[in-house]
Amino acid sequence: MHKSVVLAALLLALPVAAAVPQLQAPDEVRQLLTEYVELGEVADAPEQAALERRMEREVPALLATEGYFSPQVVVKESDGKLLVEVDPGPRSIVASVHIEILGDVGAARRKALTDSWKLKSGQPFRQADWDDAKQSLLADLLSVDFAAARLEDSGAQVDPEARRVELRVVLAAGPPYSFGELKISGLKRYPSSLVERYNHSVDVGEPYREDRLLALQTALQDTPFFGSVVVSLDRGKDDERSADGPDGRVSAPVLVHVRERAPYEVSLGAGFSTNTGARVEANYRSSDLFDRAWELHTGVRIEQLRQTAYADVFFPPDKRRRRDGVGMAFQNSDIENLALETFAVGATRVQQRGSVEQRLGLNWQTEKQTPKGSPTTTNEALTAQAGWTWRHAPDPLRPSEGISLQFQLGGASKQLLSDQDFVRTYLRYAQGVQLGERDGLLLRAELGATFAPSSDGIPQDFLFRAGGSNSVRGYAYQSLGVQQGEAVVGGRYLMTMSAEYTHWITPVWGAAAFVDAGDAQDSRDAFDLAVGYGLGARWKSPVGPLGLDLAYGQREGKLRFDFSLAVPF
Repeated sequence: MHKSVVLAALLLALPVAAAVPQLQAPDEVRQLLTEYVELGEVADAPEQAALERRMEREVPALLATEGYFSPQVVVKESDGKLLVEVDPGPRSIVASVHIEILGDVGAARRKALTDSWKLKSGQPFRQADWDDAKQSLLADLLSVDFAAARLEDSGAQVDPEARRVELRVVLAAGPPYSFGELKISGLKRYPSSLVERYNHSVDVGEPYREDRLLALQTALQDTPFFGSVVVSLDRGKDDERSADGPDGRVSAPVLVHVRERAPYEVSLGAGFSTNTGARVEANYRSSDLFDRAWELHTGVRIEQLRQTAYADVFFPPDKRRRRDGVGMAFQNSDIENLALETFAVGATRVQQRGSVEQRLGLNWQTEKQTPKGSPTTTNEALTAQAGWTWRHAPDPLRPSEGISLQFQLGGASKQLLSDQDFVRTYLRYAQGVQLGERDGLLLRAELGATFAPSSDGIPQDFLFRAGGSNSVRGYAYQSLGVQQGEAVVGGRYLMTMSAEYTHWITPVWGAAAFVDAGDAQDSRDAFDLAVGYGLGARWKSPVGPLGLDLAYGQREGKLRFDFSLAVPF
């Protein structure tokens, strides 16, 4: 064989180094192309031709989703490099929007729907925005009255030369609907009346509203009885239904499908707090006590400075959303040289009134207190109590940006199983303020006053002490109060204030700076606010928020760590 033929055959057998094409495109489309277009490697002329055909097919289709309908794509070699040059051309603008709603929809509702259209004339056309605008308009129509509404037709007419897009949307509203009877499925242990007790949003004959179905689903999901809940309107076959209501509405049953949760639950936990030290706890819950759908919550918590055992029974709510409960608790503690043994029994009624939670209670308590260096005394009180809590968060997914107000009022009389006449008031305020993407401010304050001839005969739960991680940092837990012998006991008056600034360095880690002030005394003239300030770290851990603070207590001239973490297992 001739030497030149052999040499040519050897050269053809050698591998050719593959070149990686380089993308050249304006900044406004570069990221999109880089993310969705796979350039690959090109080793020879046939592969380059295949790349060019693929780019001419894929790039225009991709850029059209962003409103670029006349792009130019060139694959060429330059200075030994293989380039893919993309000129997206001018971006098209929405020129007009025509919205047609078929059906018996009132003029005001029609105007509100068309005014809510998202992709308006003059805006750049994007396929994602176009799809979102159609789905949002349909969702708005579906949300009230028209449960069978559908997208009848839609189109986007593009004029690439004029850079114009004309949009057209046709919705068919269908008939207006109203709620029919509840049809409940999935129940095995509980009666259907339990579901009906939590239904405060869906009434037979009322006009259909999607948010009312969601409210019922949320109310049932928040109970301990059900692991999952699905609430929907049973429209059946829309074309077979006819208006059977006096106002021309179609009545449709409401389907409620539940999956029951196990009625018994045991949980164990451990944690640590600079307030009360290390702790372990065990809790037991039953959601079907005596086969009556009564909830039993009982448990034991053992802390270094405090030990608690409790048992509470809660009954299902009535038609006025009132929920009653009874319970008892025993607690033993030794904090700031004040040893307490407390036993209490009581009954409560909780009712949600709009955004305000109202809590009424009747409680009998006996307490044995032994301040170090002072004699032991026993105090008893039968108290009537009322409390109101108002919470508001502009964004339910970020409750830390909201505001909370809590007010408590209670009292006892010597004529009714009590050692002292007194009236106790307490007010707590907390507010989170967002200062930017990564910055926030937390403000809180407390005011408390127990009106009585003296503190004698009043259990410590109805007096006040301050200090600790959730009060005035830089001072030991409940160390701010009235000195009695070597112990600190509660006073009749309380005032605390706090301001904390947090900067989130990452989504889960943050740094905080804070200043606290407060005191608890037996007379207003004795008030001397203790000030604490310092720096801290914040971590949104998987088991709950963790805070580690280093605070300087100005009154005592000492640094103090405040730390808390609880881990369930």
